[in-house]
Amino acid sequence: MIGRRQFLSGVTVAGCVAGVALTPARIFAHEVEDIPLWPGSPPGRGQVRGPEKIGGEGAGYGAVSNISTPRMRVYRPNHSNGRAVLVCGGGGYYRIQLWKESTPIALWLQNRGYTVFELLYRLPNDGWEASAPFADAQRAMKIIRARAADFGIRPDAIGIMGFSAGGHLAGFTALQPSRALYSGADRFEQASARPDFAALLFPVVSLRKPFDTTRTRKEIIGEKPTRDAEDAWSLDTYAAKDAPPTIIFSAADDPITPPAHGISLFQALRAKGAPAELHIFGEGGHGWGLGTPDQTLSQWPELFAAWLETQLRKNVREEEQ
Repeated sequence: MIGRRQFLSGVTVAGCVAGVALTPARIFAHEVEDIPLWPGSPPGRGQVRGPEKIGGEGAGYGAVSNISTPRMRVYRPNHSNGRAVLVCGGGGYYRIQLWKESTPIALWLQNRGYTVFELLYRLPNDGWEASAPFADAQRAMKIIRARAADFGIRPDAIGIMGFSAGGHLAGFTALQPSRALYSGADRFEQASARPDFAALLFPVVSLRKPFDTTRTRKEIIGEKPTRDAEDAWSLDTYAAKDAPPTIIFSAADDPITPPAHGISLFQALRAKGAPAELHIFGEGGHGWGLGTPDQTLSQWPELFAAWLETQLRKNVREEEQ
């Protein structure tokens, strides 16, 4: 595992680089807590040897891989607003981008009252079977909901957020929360894995042509998959009326997951009558995390927060009717 000192140092850097206005007192008001997802060995085939790895210079800077102990990293706010978000960094299922994606937004949300769970999930590229990250995300949602009272959060205001491949993971969890991915019988398995909302940033949605060049596709279904496999792991396949409210953010100039990914899911959800919203920014490329102050897309966290506020108010009105 990554040592706590090493992680906290990385968090500070992440917050500064991402432009998050954080003071040490705010960051360290509550110690970061790691919660293992599984008692003993995790389910499924695969094994990882050696310590976890943190990327150095280059595109993988600050990304973690070689994960043998899947877990959630908990960011508790000073003053909780009762809402929680499970955050999944991207990285093509061969690493998890913490430094640029999941950690900065975790801190941003924490400082606004959200309880945040940063997911460190197993990776097929490390030797785990392809279903392992999906089992981890599903299990994480169940633990959060089952322990809602412990975390001081509302059990009906627990969402999921993901970037790129993490967006694929978050979207699959939102759309297939009851998929039998593993067997379990402890108290957490009585809770629902369905998130109450989903936020997907430059997500991988389709594994079909012409979107057959992503690392996500290769890691999950291989180099020469069948059409059935492509459909089975494409998010738009599972659009349904009862899907959680979903907001999608993309950049028009994204060369890895162009807006057509998000558009296809948005259209599929709307066609089924599910609540969905889509924002496409003119510039930003791929992997922009919080963005920078000079980019229009840096407004997305505030847009997300405003959208969520509207969704939760709508839920209250519907319950009162």
